[in-house]
Amino acid sequence: MTAIRFSYYELSLLSFLRESHPEKADDIPFVKERAAAASEAYAEAFDTGLPIAECIGIANKTLYAGLHFSHHDTISSVLWNEFSAEVPLEAVRETAIRLRPILEAIFTKYPISDEFAYMPEYNSLYTEITGFVQLKLEEDGKL
Repeated sequence: MTAIRFSYYELSLLSFLRESHPEKADDIPFVKERAAAASEAYAEAFDTGLPIAECIGIANKTLYAGLHFSHHDTISSVLWNEFSAEVPLEAVRETAIRLRPILEAIFTKYPISDEFAYMPEYNSLYTEITGFVQLKLEEDGKL
């Protein structure tokens, strides 16, 4: 078995993806490409004389660009907040992973971006997902 070595940025991104974007966590080429870009952004910022804190911020902006809003986290929030009686806390992650492909059609109706959770449309998305889950529970008796 060959060991895969990961850099700091790769491990950081992989941990984040496993938590908030589980559908992307196995995409090692994506992880390596994004981590390389973050490392390069850090080096370029450092070479221009920026303070370390700014270099880190620039690298993190590159590393996590387009990943701040998470379908998985949104579904999990709905399950935690609205269906805690039906979905035990320990089952939320797996239930959210199972529901994500079914809910994808709902997500495509919204202008998803890194800032989407702070936009008024987020409330509509949240409500629509809640309604879908409620109907699914009523129809199937389970999620």
